[in-house]
Amino acid sequence: MDEFMQLAIAEAQQGLAEGGLPIGSVLVHKGKVLGQGHNRRIQQESTILHGEMDALENAGRLPASVYKDSVLYTTLSPCAMCSGTILLYGIPKVVIAENQNFLGEEALLVSRGVEIEQLNDQSCINMMADFIANNPKLWHEDIGED
Repeated sequence: MDEFMQLAIAEAQQGLAEGGLPIGSVLVHKGKVLGQGHNRRIQQESTILHGEMDALENAGRLPASVYKDSVLYTTLSPCAMCSGTILLYGIPKVVIAENQNFLGEEALLVSRGVEIEQLNDQSCINMMADFIANNPKLWHEDIGED
């Protein structure tokens, strides 16, 4: 596993340690980390701070040309909100640790020309499955379900 996904996993573990959801993300441009983050919806009482959104926020304001030449790493398949942001900024590639616990909008991303690399990482699968089993209410809130 490459160093960028390892950073995303470390972010997910940090989110879990803080009492939030274990989802981490890293935005990389030409081998350099621009921003990294983790799901902080619980910690920040936020409606939108999913892992991908936090990483993009932490990257700060960037020219469109930078996004169009970047890779987004995430520990969980991106939801509709995060996928919309990926499409809006033209991020061409997303590396996903797992989509067994949640299959986001991968088909939409692919249909719009985004390259998806799916790792099926067992440690991420287990971490998310354990969280969902132990925190079903928080999980369903995070994905917009009752």
